[in-house]
Amino acid sequence: MNLTTSPPRFVSVEELMETAKGVTNMALAHEIMVNQAFQVKPAELPKGSLERRVKEIMHKAFWDCLEAQLKEDPPSYGHAIKLLSEIKETLLSFLLPGHGRLRSHIEEVLDLPLIQQQAENGALDIGRLSQFIVGMMGSLCAPCRDEDINKLKEITDIVPLLKAIFSVLDLMKVDMANFALSSIRPHLMQQSVEYERNKFQEFLDKQPNALDYTKKWLEDTVKCLSEPGIDSVGAASCDPSSLLPLNVHNHAYLRLLRWDHESDPFPETVLMDQVRFQEMQQEVDRLVLLSSVLLIIYTTTGEAISGLPGLMEMLKNTVSIMLADMHTPSFSVQEALATIGEKLCVELGQCLSQHGYSPFSADRRHTLKGQISATIQPDNTVRKLMESRVQTYLLASLESSQHKTPPPLPGGLAPVSRELKELAVRFSRLVNFNKLVFSPFYQKILQTLLTAGESPDTDM
Repeated sequence: MNLTTSPPRFVSVEELMETAKGVTNMALAHEIMVNQAFQVKPAELPKGSLERRVKEIMHKAFWDCLEAQLKEDPPSYGHAIKLLSEIKETLLSFLLPGHGRLRSHIEEVLDLPLIQQQAENGALDIGRLSQFIVGMMGSLCAPCRDEDINKLKEITDIVPLLKAIFSVLDLMKVDMANFALSSIRPHLMQQSVEYERNKFQEFLDKQPNALDYTKKWLEDTVKCLSEPGIDSVGAASCDPSSLLPLNVHNHAYLRLLRWDHESDPFPETVLMDQVRFQEMQQEVDRLVLLSSVLLIIYTTTGEAISGLPGLMEMLKNTVSIMLADMHTPSFSVQEALATIGEKLCVELGQCLSQHGYSPFSADRRHTLKGQISATIQPDNTVRKLMESRVQTYLLASLESSQHKTPPPLPGGLAPVSRELKELAVRFSRLVNFNKLVFSPFYQKILQTLLTAGESPDTDM
């Protein structure tokens, strides 16, 4: 079942540059599709950089020259007319096909031959044209720019006003790009799938070994499911149905949520989403630990807390706050769990006393704190149980995503149901898009890996 890696291939610098450009474009298209919050942002040169300094010097020279021209007697309008021409083109670019009257109005007021004639005859009123431009910008801008437009109306000097107009127009260009992006995103799915697939195929043609880590990822998943013992979610793996291509594929994605990112190279076909999978992996770890602590509390205190409204939510918030930074370098899980044990004992003791239950004894406090601290161990019984249930739920979410019906929640996960369901939705969306893009490549690999007598399931 071992897959041989492709031999290395030497390429020219030009080929590398072309490939890098293709991968960059593919990554951008992918980001637009999978990141609903993706937005175009204004370009910002680094502070103190040579490029920024040169840009500032050139801009200052231009605006100083414009101011000098307008102060001449008679004024010279060469630079000003170029600016008005650029502003006109920008305003026209904001218009939609149905904006015929606005287009005619802009063309009429910013009639460049007429403006040139007025300048030559000393009859050009730059101030009047600037006010028209500001008014038109106010009609076309997004609501978030209303404050910027109001500030423009307060500027009386022509050069500062024109300078500020260009700054706000740049922001409006970004707004328009983001509006266009949000409008067309629902229609981009099929085009994006084909685009990413074709770009990856081009990359694969230049780098034949570009699927080696993907093959190993799927091969290791097949081994995990075919060997006697426990599979990736803690269930028996001897069921022949576990080696159906769809099941292998779903288990492979699940393994990405327990990946060793420091030592194991990430599969090429999911590499653009490595950060997203890593973030979801951290969320899984946090939910497993959170649900483990809450389950320990419930089993330790028994029915005493089950009938107290809001208590479990309060305890959950306490634990969540303490675990919020658990994946930062300076975080100590051991210290956090010890603190959690102390705080929960105090809160539980107070709550039980207020509702007439017997107070927490010293032995019960000691037991509870010890059980909570023990969850730091990966092989802790409670932690392993909750991890298995979380993984089972996420796997079931992948299996049921095509039917649009969420799977039932395993026992003990009710306190974290909202967070877990949100995670499952993000996980399923990311996986399903990845399947759409790379399904032809996955099918070929799985056909090679699985027994020749099995017909591969094409529904991936």
